Amino acid sequence: MKIGFIDYFLDEWHSNNYPAWIKQFSDGEMEVAYAYGKIASPISGMTSAQWCERFGVTLCDTIEEVVEKSDALVVLSPDNCEMHEELCQLPLRSGKPTFIDKTFTPDLATAKRLFALAEEHGTPCYSTSSLRYAEEYADVKTDDIASVCCWGSGVIDGYAVHMLEPLVMLMKAPAKRVLYSGTEGWYQVTIEFADGRFGSIAGWLPWAPYLTNIKHTDECQSLTIESDFFLPFSKVMVEFFRTREVPVAHEETLQVMAIREAAMQAQSKPGEWITVPQ
Repeated sequence: MKIGFIDYFLDEWHSNNYPAWIKQFSDGEMEVAYAYGKIASPISGMTSAQWCERFGVTLCDTIEEVVEKSDALVVLSPDNCEMHEELCQLPLRSGKPTFIDKTFTPDLATAKRLFALAEEHGTPCYSTSSLRYAEEYADVKTDDIASVCCWGSGVIDGYAVHMLEPLVMLMKAPAKRVLYSGTEGWYQVTIEFADGRFGSIAGWLPWAPYLTNIKHTDECQSLTIESDFFLPFSKVMVEFFRTREVPVAHEETLQVMAIREAAMQAQSKPGEWITVPQ
């Protein structure tokens, strides 16, 4: 099974690691065979041709060529989600299983457009943060959760998705509004859900471990995320390519994007409640 990569620029951490994991967890039945990068890396300067030579992948001159030759597709650009709408136009019209890397889109409206495009053309697709697959979450009971607080690293723009993914997965309710607070090197976003419960995410710069505190009805549960969540994440991706069965509901991804959009708006208005778009 031939996998095609479509990226803004190919020399980045995800594109450099996914090929080995795809091959490993498919027992060699899948390989990254084709790739397209719109620009050379602005960080390392590596061109798409150089990346393809390094990884033994065939360079394609256009997205159309990658889509035509591949059996399944990965749209990367993990740090430039503003490029996803452009990069996804042909993949989501292809009918071929397509994974779109985190962060899915800059806002909820774009996310809705992309999922609608995929549905119109019968293209199975999904997007998720790898944090969803941390083994620490596997046995968490969700039927009696009163509140969830997720801590982690990085700025809201690029890294809040890693806290919002497990938060939405565990809370299982639409969000109503958010409130931002923070100082230099630290922020917190409080989220009120439609059912009256509250949760929060917090981020520290430049780095902090991923921690999740869960208040159940009768007890508290604290999780330090230490497992290598990229490995089960990769297994799920491979299974998706094999079965075409979407592993993450679009509704959850839309909710993550909606909260993220509101949180970024709230960042410029600390202490003010901002409505989450629907």
